[in-house]
Amino acid sequence: MNKGIYREYTPLAKALQMWQEALEKSNMTTVPDEKVKVHEALGRITAAPFFANVSSPFYHSSAMDGYAVKCRDTFGASEVSPKTLKLPEQACPVDTGDPIPEGFNAVIMIEDVNLVRCNDNDYIEILAPVTPWQHVRLIGEDIVSSEMIIPENHRLRPVDIGALLSGGYVEIRVRRKPRVAIIPTGSELIEPGEPLKQGSIIEFNSRILGALVSEWGGKSVRFNPVPDNPERLQGTLKKACELYDVVIINAGSSAGSEDYTAAAISQLGNVILHGVDIKPGKPVILGIVMGKPVLGIPGYPVSAFITFNLFGKRLIHALQGIEPPDVEKSIARLSRQVASSLGQEEFLRVKLGRVGETLVATPVTRGAGSLMSLVRADGFVRIPAPLEGYGAGTEVQVEMLRAKEEVENTVVCIGSHDNTLDLLANLLKRANPRFSLSSAHVGSMGGLSAIRKGEAHVAGTHLLDEATGEYNVPYIKNMLGDMRVYLVNLVYREQGFLVMKGNPKKIRGFKDLLRPDVRFINRQGGSGTRLLTDKYIRELGISPPQINGYEREEYTHMGVASAVLTGVADAGMGILAAARVLDLEFIPVAKERYDLVVPAVFSDLPHVAALLDIIQSSAEFRKLVTALGGYDITDMGKTVYAA
Repeated sequence: MNKGIYREYTPLAKALQMWQEALEKSNMTTVPDEKVKVHEALGRITAAPFFANVSSPFYHSSAMDGYAVKCRDTFGASEVSPKTLKLPEQACPVDTGDPIPEGFNAVIMIEDVNLVRCNDNDYIEILAPVTPWQHVRLIGEDIVSSEMIIPENHRLRPVDIGALLSGGYVEIRVRRKPRVAIIPTGSELIEPGEPLKQGSIIEFNSRILGALVSEWGGKSVRFNPVPDNPERLQGTLKKACELYDVVIINAGSSAGSEDYTAAAISQLGNVILHGVDIKPGKPVILGIVMGKPVLGIPGYPVSAFITFNLFGKRLIHALQGIEPPDVEKSIARLSRQVASSLGQEEFLRVKLGRVGETLVATPVTRGAGSLMSLVRADGFVRIPAPLEGYGAGTEVQVEMLRAKEEVENTVVCIGSHDNTLDLLANLLKRANPRFSLSSAHVGSMGGLSAIRKGEAHVAGTHLLDEATGEYNVPYIKNMLGDMRVYLVNLVYREQGFLVMKGNPKKIRGFKDLLRPDVRFINRQGGSGTRLLTDKYIRELGISPPQINGYEREEYTHMGVASAVLTGVADAGMGILAAARVLDLEFIPVAKERYDLVVPAVFSDLPHVAALLDIIQSSAEFRKLVTALGGYDITDMGKTVYAA
């Protein structure tokens, strides 16, 4: 079968315009309405305006506990000349909400009267006159019969539900939730919980897309995964278009030998465009089949999330007759330089945190398949197609994925990676739900640079000064000058070679890296582990080009461990904790001190102070770190240097 090839890649702005025009030509209208109980209508969109059937209140009622009176009977009352009113002829007891008796037209609060008894009759004594309708809720004070309570195309809130019930409604007509069919594709897909085997992929994208549909007010229906079979896909697409308002096909949108989405759409309808100049998300497909919008969403999770937000969000809202809410945006400063492909608009994921007066944006992993980059990200920075990136310190606009309040209470940790930071982040969040820890792994030197530029609250570092044999302090003095900082010990840890279980290549030390059958995985330049590696090979007279894989870099110890576990490399330098997590062999090389650099100016901030308190006093944190293995917590929380 001729599946076709990519059409010319379309710039994003033009793609959005083409999509909107195609939807308008297809005579797409809002979804039909349906009747629902008012008390079950939260979040639904009204299909018509609603006018009050009754007034609220529908009778004159007392606004206070007290006595209903006729205001003319109170004229002349004063402290020097009190008036007495006989019960019940001139004053009638009422509670809040009670009807005002016929002929009465005001209420005196119970606190403002004295009860007296005279000649077997009960009276109240008052010290001041009242005005007509004082402390009385008049008919229609809140809602007047026939006035509009709620307009059409309004998303119902809790208070709206109360107003509709008060206005006499039990049921109302609302837009039916747009029904969105989601079709996962790929013979490699398995359901969550099924046994894993080589080549299988857990299908989770449809759940992400379905959750977005629900968040936008729609209702998703997930089809069983369709294997890589063009006839099966075409039949499933036809059935979905007959039954649902929108169809999403996930994966198969590229131009590989088993990508059939474009062909299925074109055979049943029209492909509006195939390929958009964005990164990630380039192979998106937009089409119309049987008058229904069909979106071919890429299979990588980040691409799927971005493209569905771009081309599906407005569509789902439009079917309900409403506009999507504006995306919250903030201005931030990039913590490091970012290069980008010329000619493609890139959606860069970033972590955010306020450091002093500056909102700092730190890029996270950029791969289209890195779902955790979305989990960790606080927002997107769009890099326009004509640019090749941004320099460090550039002010950029961030489209927020989290609330600004969360970002304001984030501890920004930039520097060397350590597994204990994940434990620290969890304990901080559990003890203080409004606080969080954001760690960006750029190496020890990068962390000190961030501290110097005022872009981090905390920096992880483990830099050995060869001349003195001292950790971190010489670098702090050299790079931070007279800046007032505290150096707080987190752990001592073991560094060494990570190799496969059983050490099949019989690697014992750095000299084994010279063997042609050994592939090495390195840490990034500026990291403490990289400096330690370079120290040892320099002492042995080994030059970097002699090592197979020296130029291949990872940014975390777990990244190195994963590369070894998956066979990408035979060895890499990392910490014992990383080896234990992935059940790798560990060959010790050195014991080092891992510290946190904290500028004095930030140490008293509530979220930073809470973080330091966990390090200094949490018995649970110490227990969890010890359980990881390879850590010495003797000096944990101790200030080992102060400038």
